[in-house]
Amino acid sequence: MTDRIANPWGERTPFVPSEEWPVRVDQFLEEGVSEEDVDRWVQSASILHSNGDAIDAAVKDGRIVGVRGRAVDRVNRGRVDPKDLFGWQANNSEDRLKRPLVRKDGELVEASWDEAMGLIVERSRQLLDEKGPLSFGFYTTGQLFLEEYYTLGVIARAGLGTPHLDGNTRTCTATAAQAMKESFGSDGQPGCYTDIDHADAIALFGHNVAETQTVLWMRMLDRLEGKEPPKLVVVDPRPTPPARRADVHLAIRNDTNVALMNALLHEIIANGWYDQEYVDAHTIGFDELKKTVMRYPPERAAEICGVPAEEIREAARIIGMAKRLVSSALQGFYQSMQATAAACQLNNLHLIRGMIGKPGCTVLQMNGQPSAQNTRETGANGDLPAFRNWDNPKHIQELADLWNVDCLQIPHWAPPTHAMQIWRFAEQGSINLLWISGTNPAVSLPEISRIRRILAQEGLFVVVQDIFLTETAQYADVVLPAATWGEKLGTFTNTDRTVHITEKAVEPPGEAKSDLDIFLEYARRMNFRNKDGEPLIKWEDPESCFEAWKECTRGHLCDYTGITYEKLREGSGIQWPCNEESPEGTERLYTDGVFITQTDRCEAYGHDLLTGAALSEADHKVMNPAGRAIIKPIEYQQPLEEPDKEYPFRYTTGRTVYHFHTRTKTARAPQLQDAAPDAWVEISPVDAKSLGIEEGNMVRVESPRGHVEARARVCNIAQGLIFVPFHYGYFDVPTKDSPNGRHRAANEMTISAWDPVSKQPLLKSAVARVIKVADSDKTPSPAPTTTASEPVSDGSTDGALVPATEGGERAEVSSVIGKE
Repeated sequence: MTDRIANPWGERTPFVPSEEWPVRVDQFLEEGVSEEDVDRWVQSASILHSNGDAIDAAVKDGRIVGVRGRAVDRVNRGRVDPKDLFGWQANNSEDRLKRPLVRKDGELVEASWDEAMGLIVERSRQLLDEKGPLSFGFYTTGQLFLEEYYTLGVIARAGLGTPHLDGNTRTCTATAAQAMKESFGSDGQPGCYTDIDHADAIALFGHNVAETQTVLWMRMLDRLEGKEPPKLVVVDPRPTPPARRADVHLAIRNDTNVALMNALLHEIIANGWYDQEYVDAHTIGFDELKKTVMRYPPERAAEICGVPAEEIREAARIIGMAKRLVSSALQGFYQSMQATAAACQLNNLHLIRGMIGKPGCTVLQMNGQPSAQNTRETGANGDLPAFRNWDNPKHIQELADLWNVDCLQIPHWAPPTHAMQIWRFAEQGSINLLWISGTNPAVSLPEISRIRRILAQEGLFVVVQDIFLTETAQYADVVLPAATWGEKLGTFTNTDRTVHITEKAVEPPGEAKSDLDIFLEYARRMNFRNKDGEPLIKWEDPESCFEAWKECTRGHLCDYTGITYEKLREGSGIQWPCNEESPEGTERLYTDGVFITQTDRCEAYGHDLLTGAALSEADHKVMNPAGRAIIKPIEYQQPLEEPDKEYPFRYTTGRTVYHFHTRTKTARAPQLQDAAPDAWVEISPVDAKSLGIEEGNMVRVESPRGHVEARARVCNIAQGLIFVPFHYGYFDVPTKDSPNGRHRAANEMTISAWDPVSKQPLLKSAVARVIKVADSDKTPSPAPTTTASEPVSDGSTDGALVPATEGGERAEVSSVIGKE
């Protein structure tokens, strides 16, 4: 038995490149329930991160009572993230939404489905008549199922005709998609997780994989513990578990990613560590890249980034001399200044080294949510379905023919509206109905005092579709109770293109309905019709929707036509493209060096990485990549905010291993909540000493936009940097600790600015000052001691030695190694 709170990554199963990753089946059952007590095990996959771990849900007496990993699956080989081991308990919470709520006399009261949907439809028809489709906005999530996103996309694009549809994926993975479009011509990971099994070097760029994708870190740890371990390079300003294991840890300043990447590229080119033959045959733009990065020797980058030049050189040597290199990036790149530009430089690094499309050779532009990939594939995130190009008339006509609508019904006169602009339109009053599904923007978006003001506007009709009464739902005019994982059928796709099915294990509580059923009911009541007068949406259940989606993908990169529900039930998840040519799925893309950059095929014509200006079809034809990857260089640009006398610190936000997003699920799992019960403020020992701050002191952190108050964690974070986890809102605290009292939500302080290309908010780009509120009362910081927030007084070295909490709920998990 392993305590998976004290040791989030469990037991090691070392292996070498010539071997398959060993099986280790993790399992956790409710207190008092044994395997013999379980009525049935139901196939599913993880919902609290983006890794896509296959799991089975244990059902007893109509309730979910535990989970175990699926040994047969290619993604996790039986392992389970601690959030999934314990997070399922939220399904059984007594405070689940069970009936619709409507606002009457300023209060939310229970109502029937007929009344709630009637109000939404009445308001919808009124707005269509008076203002038209541009008065509608939809803000969705990265946690629904593929079938639900696709249905929502058809409703928005072809039913209403609004371009205002995006997801909270804009805050976490928009840059991943955009960087692949800019470099490779299309979204879609070029490689896969099994590339880690073959790599002799791994480089993590702003990616705390140990806390965001724990099973992926388990895979890396097992390589590091085996014979022939890969070298590890980590770029992160915090002492994350990977940073503590790294051969080189570059704790750079926030917002200096482009300067660092240019210096690494400088060293690779200057030392001849690039593949000239591959560059000549399969890329364009190398000469301009070389000219740009020659202006960034390590000494210049060291001055900008705040790390020694020799450490930059050593990192470049490891990356440049590796025979098989896997790199990944996440929010440290995506939520910072020049996000798309930095991510593209990582693509450039792999392109000039020729390390794409071969075993052990890939860049993983990571996702943050379980179905973020589907949000992007289905067009629910500001793209069009199946990676079609909104600016390509042929692609628009394909959709019009598929849905049997006039092509003018599908908005394509400008790019689909990104999330931050949707909220701006709502603020200005041009969007009058905002439908929010499965996300909590009153905690997760930047500058949330502004978001609260927008939600509270008199002229905005807010619909919230969720499983709990979140901070956002409290502002709604109508709240719709939704089913969640384990209570509905559908599919979703992980970061490395693996599609899983998740079966319905139990009934949802009360009158809660699946998101698909809610969207289908809205479409029926709105009477959306195609050109022949037939119902626009012809499917009535998840599987028939999946079949319709397959036709939408036919012939495109994300081709699902070879996947069926029956095939997904046979064992492991399946990677797209899966079709007649690749009936078992496709492990790697671009194995022939041919990319999706043909002008008539590409998902986007590209952008200026500095200004965000879009290139036209004519521009793309002149560039003529013709199947070659596009290398785009960029100069370093200073952050929007720099520390000064008034605000002397840089400020950043992020995650802990024990929580997901705004804790709507994980706070209701006692093991996870006990491990990280409240917000904290990370500060370096030098900075703490200068301010007279000790471990556990209550401190106030202020930015030009707001403040938070929490207990200090004195740790080995980079000097001059302050970190606050973004998970903590106000739904589970007393009134005095609400937004009207003690602020603890990290996004009270963040800036309403975004990357010019991906439009991803700069949640890691701000300045702050720190004030000690009170001397220590001997109450320790609530920060975990097992992860990046490990205190300086703790002597552990691998981030897995010290329990995060003492006592509390049982956290022991059984793990069987070698069990198929």
